Amino acid sequence: MDSHSRLPATSFPSVPEIETETRETEQEALPCLVSCTTFNILAPIYKRLDPLNQGLRESEFKAFWLDRNQRILDWLLYEASSIICLQEFWVGNEELVRMYSERLHDAGYTTFKLGRTNNRGDGLLTAVHKDYFSVLHHRELLFNDFGDRVAQLLHLQLNVPLWQNQRANFEREILVVNTHLLFPHDSSLCIVRLQQVYKILQYLESYQKENQLNSIPIMLCGDWNGSKRGHVYKLLRSQGFESTYDIVHDTDAHKWVSHRNHRGNICGVDFIWLRNANTSRKPLKTSWGESVFSILKYQLRKASMTEHDAFAFLKGDNCGDFITYSAFLEALRQVNLIGVPSGLNFQETRDLWIQADTDGNGVVDYEEFKGIWNAMLSDREVKEEESNGNLDSSKLSTEEGAYLGFKVKSAALFPREVEKGLWPEHYSLSDHARLTVMLSPVKMQCSQSRRHSLGAN
Repeated sequence: MDSHSRLPATSFPSVPEIETETRETEQEALPCLVSCTTFNILAPIYKRLDPLNQGLRESEFKAFWLDRNQRILDWLLYEASSIICLQEFWVGNEELVRMYSERLHDAGYTTFKLGRTNNRGDGLLTAVHKDYFSVLHHRELLFNDFGDRVAQLLHLQLNVPLWQNQRANFEREILVVNTHLLFPHDSSLCIVRLQQVYKILQYLESYQKENQLNSIPIMLCGDWNGSKRGHVYKLLRSQGFESTYDIVHDTDAHKWVSHRNHRGNICGVDFIWLRNANTSRKPLKTSWGESVFSILKYQLRKASMTEHDAFAFLKGDNCGDFITYSAFLEALRQVNLIGVPSGLNFQETRDLWIQADTDGNGVVDYEEFKGIWNAMLSDREVKEEESNGNLDSSKLSTEEGAYLGFKVKSAALFPREVEKGLWPEHYSLSDHARLTVMLSPVKMQCSQSRRHSLGAN
């Protein structure tokens, strides 16, 4: 048994003291920490045993997959996170499902599993410890898309005591999402992952509006199959989400990895995102459009096109100095953003055009084109916009009084070598590292009413 698969002799690493700036509108809770772990546990139906025989999988050998998953459970129960989000959970094997359900239940967890559509065999498992959270609602999101991917949404209420003399009507709720996005086997599938995230964010907005949850923190957990340089990362940043690991490890945020894929490449793809209710963000449809235009821009730049070349490409055979809707569609077709099973649908394409045609006259001139060409912010620019208060403040909570927020106290990847960008050869629990974050509940005050536009875009 490898050293990273054994239970350690020492206890879970203590939470370091993090110097954080506390606003006057925030109040730390009584000593209380909650934790969350996300872990892609590599379904036995996907685990290759022999590089020379790619068809040989661990699922054919019960002793192998049973031992590995028992060790995974040993680790999870030893750490005892308040929330556990697993991906590539082998829902198609009743014995494995029963083992996880029974051991987690005996340890005080409520569990929810969800298989991928079209009987893919694997899926998601989310476990919530009853001592920390009550489950108010549970929703299943079926993307019904090219990759048969799914997501889980849990609406939780914090059970642990927080503040002395706490008001009875103080909301202590949080939304948690667990998902596993499509693996980008080629660049044409980047749009699918973006669509999957867009569906999650749309559903969250609808759920918040339906349940009048204007002031609620949100955590997004899972295997996002994309890096910090990708379009999904920038979309989430523009929506006010922050990578919890990078909050703590800002100076080393570029080093870490969390996955060694079947090609032998190492990359950082596993995230726990956090957004508190007081975070400024752009309207969702605006962020979505900018992200798609960013993919288009990337494809054209890959073909060595300048801004002027790209405008000429988009307007096609049109003699005028503008882009027509039909020429726009043809350009999207040529770069495989439409007209393929994984492409944009009619409504998404129409929304893009409306966003580009800012004056609504039915064509996009060069000035409008420059607006969309330069629209997508880099991650650095997103941070600057937030610090300068230039993002959409109408997305802030409108409710007077106190509401629940979270501060990240620590975040760690295991095995620890991956934090330095190294993948230990003797690590055998999975082809992913697990990520665990410790969070401190914070009482946040909304000092003034603001216009609420949730779902207005």
